[in-house]
Amino acid sequence: MNDSFPLLRSVVLDCTDARRLAEFYRELLGLKYRTGDEPPPAGVEDVRGQDWLVLRGVDGVGLAFQQVDELPEPTWPTGERPQMLHLDLSVPDAEKLSAQHRRALELGARLLRDRFDDPDEPLYVYADPAGHPFCIFVAPVG
Repeated sequence: MNDSFPLLRSVVLDCTDARRLAEFYRELLGLKYRTGDEPPPAGVEDVRGQDWLVLRGVDGVGLAFQQVDELPEPTWPTGERPQMLHLDLSVPDAEKLSAQHRRALELGARLLRDRFDDPDEPLYVYADPAGHPFCIFVAPVG
């Protein structure tokens, strides 16, 4: 690690249901909860899920979810509310893109744009359950 630069720990997404959005990305990306942020047992109040949750990948970088009372959904690609941020996710080939497309929809993503047939960069653009846009596209590993 180079201590001349800050360390990127998390990308934080505001949302009105932190647990639901964390579960969506946990399943989509195979991430793990930070210790203590796991869902509580049935019948126990989800105190942490009403405030702030963190998921981590094997590289240590994660996604965090911050509960807010209200969040206007982006209207991207048109309209008055831009996306301001989106996540780019990639897979190595079109077959894996098709499989991840089905998974994303099954987990609750909403398709915004279908560019699967693009010869240069096959991709799908989605909105997650909170309305944040994200892409899954074919790109070389690395």
